[in-house]
Amino acid sequence: IEVLVSLARDGNEGQKENAAVALWNLSINDDNSVAIAAAGGIEVFVSLARDGTKGQKVRAAGVLRNLAMNDDNKAAIVAAGGIEVLVSLARDGNERQKEEAAGALWNMIEVA
Repeated sequence: IEVLVSLARDGNEGQKENAAVALWNLSINDDNSVAIAAAGGIEVFVSLARDGTKGQKVRAAGVLRNLAMNDDNKAAIVAAGGIEVLVSLARDGNERQKEEAAGALWNMIEVA
């Protein structure tokens, strides 16, 4: 997971997107989502959701959507400025970006 987070942060454009796809799939598992966060993935994916290519933004929002299922990750997404980035993407992104960003925001909601 650490290698994939590193590629998502420091790779070329294709490597970033491919690493994000792999981590999106891995992040479905709660243990993996904790490991992704521990490897610095939340900051990486908030950054990609803000500044990445069209495809990177979709994948980054998808990873954040899955990571937001974990309470500790929710707090880290907020701390990394993720709410503002996801709201912006949900408002101004393309259809896929809007869908994933809205899903991430939905998962951030605490259901009583």
